[in-house]
Amino acid sequence: MERENMVKSVSRALDIIQLISMKKGGLGVTEIANQIDINKSSVYRILSTLVQYGFIEQDEITGRYKLGYKFLEISSKLLESIDLREEAKPFLQELEEETNEVIHLVVYDQGEVVYIEKLEGNEVLRMHSKVGKRAPMHCTSVGKAILAHLPTNDVIEILDRKGMPMHTDQTITDKNRFLKELIGVKQKGYALDLEENEYGITCIAAPIFDHLEKVVAAVSISGPTMRMSGQRLEELKERVPEIAKRISARLGHVHHNQIT
Repeated sequence: MERENMVKSVSRALDIIQLISMKKGGLGVTEIANQIDINKSSVYRILSTLVQYGFIEQDEITGRYKLGYKFLEISSKLLESIDLREEAKPFLQELEEETNEVIHLVVYDQGEVVYIEKLEGNEVLRMHSKVGKRAPMHCTSVGKAILAHLPTNDVIEILDRKGMPMHTDQTITDKNRFLKELIGVKQKGYALDLEENEYGITCIAAPIFDHLEKVVAAVSISGPTMRMSGQRLEELKERVPEIAKRISARLGHVHHNQIT
């Protein structure tokens, strides 16, 4: 019986926290009691315990209760412990099973992308990419997806520092044309590499954001150009950004139905 009461108290405490979190100015004891239909003395006892542990604070002026800083402390520990590769893995596997193509996860590092995960798919595809390998940004779909969400000055600095070497005769080597392409990438929410990095290979990528709304990574699907037809890319242009959004959500990014 005592165990049941304890579980009930925990359940009520969580209901109260949930309620308080939804009201910016906080809530008073009476308001809480009315909304979750338990008596005021029980509400007060639960609040006192939560205050003691730092999860809830009482405003000295209004007397209302609001969330305490303990939640920030816990959430920052959670964010520190998030492993992008681990969080992304199930979503990458989902894409691999659906498409049978090569799936990449890359992170942005000092003006380049670094492959941190590669799923091979079931189809045979020879690509230069390897986990741990670095790649240029100007001729890869993952690079473009990330660059499109960086400040223009940073993009120009990267292009000036790294140059825009030609990898194939499809590589964009004109800075202004490239910057114009990035505007389109940001608007559409995905980037393409149409044989710009390797002959015979077409890729589509979307950006991944962290809890600070910063672009930190990208996910892509790569396949032979003959399989990655216009119609197939049309189908994938919804799917890849959707997977990228789901990975971003696992990193604490809140998506506000708009182009971020």
